[in-house]
Amino acid sequence: MRFSHHSDGHESHEHRSRHRGGRHGFGRGGWGESEDGHRGGGGRRRRVFDSGELRLLLLKLIADQPRHGYELIRAIEELSGGVYVPSPGVVYPTLTMLQEMGQIEEAASDGARKAFAVTAEGTAHLAARAEEIPALLDRLAKLAHMRERSDGGPVRRAMQNLKTVLMDRLDREGVKTETLHQIASILDDASQKIERL
Repeated sequence: MRFSHHSDGHESHEHRSRHRGGRHGFGRGGWGESEDGHRGGGGRRRRVFDSGELRLLLLKLIADQPRHGYELIRAIEELSGGVYVPSPGVVYPTLTMLQEMGQIEEAASDGARKAFAVTAEGTAHLAARAEEIPALLDRLAKLAHMRERSDGGPVRRAMQNLKTVLMDRLDREGVKTETLHQIASILDDASQKIERL
């Protein structure tokens, strides 16, 4: 993997999770959040799941128990340890698609939010793709594990120190363009060294 001074492109309207410097972000704490909800370092990200994978994951979660869109977003956030939070702009159109495909239907609900339940067709689809589901859940578990590891001990301390120093240095008046390039070069060099560990 090579590092550059430029952001990567965004492949679609839905998801991207892996940033140019690695596969996972570091969650909350001022490191930014991408358009589809993946929290991590700067730059735009590729998707955690492609559209078909996200559709299958949502169907699996609905099959586990009827849920509405917000509950699905929170469930995925919990499974990923807060690293990945799909946006409503991704989840709700996907639910509409699942409904149009006849794989989910509105469930009886006392609340204002519209909950969905899996249909017989949805259950059959899950059975046909059962071998794919563990890998999707494992992907979320790995994000959670990375978050847990990066949130503790010396790595978290070092990240906070870096954030403080950068904000202090860049907040000063008269920062030269040359200085900005020097800072970027130092960060890129550190990223490459970490990747080679």
